[in-house]
Amino acid sequence: MDKERFELGLAKRQGTLGTDYVNKNLAAADDFTRPFQEMMTEWCWGFGWGDEAIDAKTRSLMNLTMIGALGRMHEWEIHCRGALNNGVTKEQIRAAIHVIAIYCGVPQSLECFRVARKVLEEAGEL
Repeated sequence: MDKERFELGLAKRQGTLGTDYVNKNLAAADDFTRPFQEMMTEWCWGFGWGDEAIDAKTRSLMNLTMIGALGRMHEWEIHCRGALNNGVTKEQIRAAIHVIAIYCGVPQSLECFRVARKVLEEAGEL
């Protein structure tokens, strides 16, 4: 493991998803899941989010559209919260869901709207 990239990834992951959420996931890791948690933090967050070529807000919007396209709604909910943390607005989330509707279909966009409403209500945005 590249310790420096892991630490960068940890900071990026905590900044987007929240320190409590990330620390809870890392603390819950056992011998079976720890290698994945460590590598995902290093690779996804340290390598994937660790450069400044694309700002965190744009990366969050990209994630929402890609994860929405895949229909991974548990992850979409987590990243919807993270998008708010990264400065994505309610209007930008709505626009991202419109893109999902165009390229992935109305049923998937309706699911994204359902989850977004839950997240936005919890955040006091609706």
